[in-house]
Amino acid sequence: MTSDLLYDEVDEELRATVRGLLAARSPWSAVLARTESPEPYDTKLWATLAGEMGLAGLPVPEDAGGAGATWRQVAVVLEELGSAVAPVPYLGSAVLATAALLVAAGESASPGAAEGAPPGAGAESASPAAAAEVRAAAELLARLASGERSAALVVPFSTTAGTALSPTVSAAGDTLDGTVTSVADAVTVDVLLVPTTDGLYAVDAAAAGVTRTPLSSLDMTRQVCDIGFASASGIALARGETAVRAVTTALTTGAALLASEQVGLAQWCLDSTVDYLKNRYQFGRKVGSFQALKHRLADLWTRVAQARAVARYAAASIGTDDAEVAAALAQSYCSETAVLAAEECVQLHGGIGFTWEHPAHLYLKRAKSAAIGLGTPDRHRAVLANLVNLPPA
Repeated sequence: MTSDLLYDEVDEELRATVRGLLAARSPWSAVLARTESPEPYDTKLWATLAGEMGLAGLPVPEDAGGAGATWRQVAVVLEELGSAVAPVPYLGSAVLATAALLVAAGESASPGAAEGAPPGAGAESASPAAAAEVRAAAELLARLASGERSAALVVPFSTTAGTALSPTVSAAGDTLDGTVTSVADAVTVDVLLVPTTDGLYAVDAAAAGVTRTPLSSLDMTRQVCDIGFASASGIALARGETAVRAVTTALTTGAALLASEQVGLAQWCLDSTVDYLKNRYQFGRKVGSFQALKHRLADLWTRVAQARAVARYAAASIGTDDAEVAAALAQSYCSETAVLAAEECVQLHGGIGFTWEHPAHLYLKRAKSAAIGLGTPDRHRAVLANLVNLPPA
């Protein structure tokens, strides 16, 4: 793994493209208006990001239908989506679901596969049932990468990477029964990736026996819902150790990359607060000239810079032996930094920062929600302590 965590030319070009699109199609005023509508998610923006721009397939190998980029490029996209609190299911579909499918289809899409071999080609050496599962995973992965379909990993949003998984959905043959609560980014997706007691299954979200019940979400730009399965028909994608590894890898990857979203959010809060204090006057002076406020902003700048370094390392570590440690470290630090930045944004904007008309509350709610998502900071610190063999106090 390279030790250079700086952004390269490709990263900056990607950032400029995504930022330009979000500025034109999803300014904070449009996001705020959408939260008050029956459709909080921006499905048209998602179609542009995933399909027209090909951002849903960034980490997917070219021979599997994707762009063949790295998770570091995905991290850049997430920074910009966090900066805009964009209401799209990128984390759920392009990160969590895609990471799980990459493992499930990995026998055919791994670097060791024959060059130019189509997805699913490496499954012939397995049993007929296992080969069918690999091909099903590869086909779904290609459809996600093209933007034709979207998916969500059906686990509670608070599930912590690195902890034991206990599926609440049972599978009898291809029939699924059970309920999963508080699933993020699943309200509008087409396919549900469901960890069960018998493996990982794909279920059509509109199929008979599937119910999605939206909940009152703290973060209005990332909804959660309860999902029920009553004799719902599913397609097996992986079983046994492969299924466990697919879900575990997805959660670790999601935690690592959620940190980049949190960095983007924190950077926006810092930048907007600095701009406000440069132009706001009290007692004939710019508010930004007050020493106490300078100290608070300097401390926040330091925290955001450190969080960026940690998040970049976590993104670069995906797929390496350091992935779990880096993800736990990133979430334990970046979650608290994002919340601090959002709180300072609200407070240092004064009275306007507490109003509904100002976007600060959108960022505070996203920061609070993300700090719970995929594990709270204290849970990640506990996971980190176990990973590095730190003895208990």
